[in-house]
Amino acid sequence: MNPNYLELFLRYNRNPILKASMWPYPVHTVFNPGATLLKNGNTLLLCRMEDRKGLSQLGIARSENGLDLWSIDPSPFMTAEPEIHPAECWGIEDPRITYIKELNQYLICYVSYGKTGPSVSLAMTENFEQQRKLGMVLKPNDKDAAIFPRKIGDKWVMLHRPIDQNNANIWISYSEDLMHWRDRKLVLGRRKGGWWDAEKIGLGTPPIETKEGWLIIYHGVKKTASGYIYRIGLALLDLDYPDICIKRTNDWIFAPETDYERFGDVKDVVFPCGLTLLADNDTIHLYYGAADTSIGVATGSLRNILDWLRNQ
Repeated sequence: MNPNYLELFLRYNRNPILKASMWPYPVHTVFNPGATLLKNGNTLLLCRMEDRKGLSQLGIARSENGLDLWSIDPSPFMTAEPEIHPAECWGIEDPRITYIKELNQYLICYVSYGKTGPSVSLAMTENFEQQRKLGMVLKPNDKDAAIFPRKIGDKWVMLHRPIDQNNANIWISYSEDLMHWRDRKLVLGRRKGGWWDAEKIGLGTPPIETKEGWLIIYHGVKKTASGYIYRIGLALLDLDYPDICIKRTNDWIFAPETDYERFGDVKDVVFPCGLTLLADNDTIHLYYGAADTSIGVATGSLRNILDWLRNQ
């Protein structure tokens, strides 16, 4: 903690909360988890697990309080199925979970990694006991996708991160059926020069609806002489026209500081894919991959975040 800055997210003092050594079957690393609150109030994390082949699949960890006493399912929840979905031939990665009340389903956006690069695929589940894959919906090279929790107008809305002419920025697309996405538009671009998010940016967690706009937590990357640094920033999108960014932080608000964030398979990485908003509608648990090796959680206040954004 730096006393010269307001800390909007505070690390849990028992981080990292999940490590590969806790898994009931062989995995090399666990990181970049999607997150959701189940109907019983428990927290479910859908974790990316990389094996010693270098390929990833997705497994479930559960906790009553979202902080400790994690129970890990005895087998993976989602695995690559290249014989059915060729885009998954090199694994599946980085899930984001959105509960869609209208459908009574949890919608999972995940990365299918194949021979032509990463692409965005969708799956649905009612209870995380089984799932139904919808397949690839955005072609390579595209990733870091999440769907808004409700339709805006009469269309579903997705944020995602295509690589367009060597630019990695956040775009928005719209769909009537969740399968065909159109009307793509740039929402948030990387800033050039010495900025903390000058190299590339990408969506972190699914959007949170607030009275002041859709709150976006995103990652930004800076290239330095010793490599890349992944940090976290905030933005607000207009409630009715989410292709309009109405507020964006100049400062990053969370960055690699601890040993488990600075050293691992990929150094200097904090990479959020999931969060939960607790029953008080204020407390946020932000779940993130640390150095592509383990999983940490940080706690924040939605009220404090919006107050801070308002004064930026």
